[in-house]
Amino acid sequence: MCDKWLDLEAKTVIITGAASGIGKEIATAFAEQGSNIVVADINPDGQEVLSEFDGGADKHLFVKTDVTNQEDIEEMVAQTIEKYGKIDVLINNAGINIPRLLVDSKDAKSKYELNQKSVNFMIDINIKGVLFVTQAVAREMIKKESGVIINIDSECGLEGSEGQSCYAATKASLYSFTRSWCKELGKYGIRVVGMAPGIMEETGLRTLEYEEALAYTRGKTVNELRTGYKNVSVPLGREGKLREAANLACFLASKRAGYIHGTTYNISGGKSRG
Repeated sequence: MCDKWLDLEAKTVIITGAASGIGKEIATAFAEQGSNIVVADINPDGQEVLSEFDGGADKHLFVKTDVTNQEDIEEMVAQTIEKYGKIDVLINNAGINIPRLLVDSKDAKSKYELNQKSVNFMIDINIKGVLFVTQAVAREMIKKESGVIINIDSECGLEGSEGQSCYAATKASLYSFTRSWCKELGKYGIRVVGMAPGIMEETGLRTLEYEEALAYTRGKTVNELRTGYKNVSVPLGREGKLREAANLACFLASKRAGYIHGTTYNISGGKSRG
């Protein structure tokens, strides 16, 4: 049911990485508001996501998009403009996390130590991807002098994270992008805001391969790691729900948040380094 209070009906919303996880939940929440959804994802399953929305592919759009490929980005934006004539909201959600140690003192040839391949992969998607997708979309938003850009950051971007230093560093860059772009784009009526989720409920992205890598970097077993998810000091005493993050994205994209600009909202249940 569309919530008229947010006034997001018929808004055109691009969500990168919306085929699964938090991106899919954000796309679902905007679709429920009556928005036009553009699922921009390298995963072809993004096409199936549309079938879950009212109107399906007739109302919404899937564009297979590799955010590290400039031609893909330009084609995604072109298809969006061709179908809807405008872009109102961009959600920079696509990202990759490869747990790796700076130095593995136990194994000089460790596969769990940062190397050129893993570092470049995270930088290409988490930093360059966000930058060049935003650049292409901002060109269109400037033409109509309005729009909202939401960068999906991470609480570890400020706090740091054991075994995830490169990932945390790439996410920290989004704090800077948000602050810098708010100063560049505000004059065109474009708001730029950020969201930094903490520990969220499990999705299909929390794979065994990911957990094995993260557990190794922290000197734990996978079972100990999973138990640790429940024992992290979160003042609210629970993990976050994907819908809670999606609800925040909808609010920040709405006119109800019209004076919120250049800041990042921590959505972590109060979790901090202390």
